[in-house]
Amino acid sequence: MMMTDTWTRIIDQAEDLCSMILASEQALQYHEAYHAVYSDQSLVEDIRLFQQMKEHYEDVQRFGRYHPDYNKIMKDVRVQKRNLDLNEKVANLKVAENELQDLLDEVSLLVGKTVSDSVMVPVSNPFFSTSSSCGGGCGSGGSCSCSA
Repeated sequence: MMMTDTWTRIIDQAEDLCSMILASEQALQYHEAYHAVYSDQSLVEDIRLFQQMKEHYEDVQRFGRYHPDYNKIMKDVRVQKRNLDLNEKVANLKVAENELQDLLDEVSLLVGKTVSDSVMVPVSNPFFSTSSSCGGGCGSGGSCSCSA
């Protein structure tokens, strides 16, 4: 493919859009929340321990209730997850992450609709997916109303 003036302008506009997203309030809040979580060494250690516990949980899941540590691991994972979820820094990071994802979903939908109304744009928030031409039912064996 040859680089034309049109392609150069598109690339420049994409870089401008990227810069605007990175300078957005949502991105700044996400970076602040991320730094707050991962600069707290005790919280980082709790996250590491939870990840190890999740790996053990996945091993236990292969055997289900027949695993000798099933009940203990199930309870421990839930308790540790709840402790992490109740941590204010982790909660702020999750909120900031969701807000940034919503911004990215909105931008993706705008760019997709600019190209064509029939462009399918995957989004993480079901609120945004209802505005697309196909409401996510394509995987249901043709029950959706799209023309794909």
